[in-house]
Amino acid sequence: MRTLVVATDAPTVLGPPQGHWTYADWETLPADGQIYEIVDGVLYMTTAPSTFHQWIQQRLYRYLGIPAEDSGLGYAFTAPVGLLIPGCDPVQPDFVFVRQANATIIRDRRIRGVPDLIIEILSPGNAIYDTQVKLVAYALAGVPEYAIVDPGARSLEYYQLDALGRYASSATVTEGASLRFACLPSLTLRVADLFAGAPDTTV
Repeated sequence: MRTLVVATDAPTVLGPPQGHWTYADWETLPADGQIYEIVDGVLYMTTAPSTFHQWIQQRLYRYLGIPAEDSGLGYAFTAPVGLLIPGCDPVQPDFVFVRQANATIIRDRRIRGVPDLIIEILSPGNAIYDTQVKLVAYALAGVPEYAIVDPGARSLEYYQLDALGRYASSATVTEGASLRFACLPSLTLRVADLFAGAPDTTV
């Protein structure tokens, strides 16, 4: 199954033809402030996220990552981070959580295996990338839980793996509601907390 190729808001770079990019190619890309990801051999680039995007990313780490780490439940990471899973060589999710039991996949400067939870934050220029391309890629790789934060709608879309390669129907969690992830059953995330207090909420 080939991945849908969508345009992003970043300029092109020299390299292999689309569909032939590899992790080795990725390692040669410059550290120029852009986020480079490879899905099914296709290179995707996005520019630096907005401050609101970064605010939400920090809140995910504050309300999920830190409590999880303090409780010995596992390890949380935020982009930029190299995640290598089947079909993704690599991707750089906004938030990644790996349970303590799976900690051996964190090695040699990267996360080399399927994490327990991935959360992406939508940006206006590449919403299709997270809601279609990565949704399919993460399901095919077997990521158990996937969530997409929509800053504009102040909501979160939650997906849980139904079978390898397929997520069950999503659940929309609005700003006034909370949720618990299966891999973090002792932690409750209030969606409103992801947005509250941001100095600039421009999407």
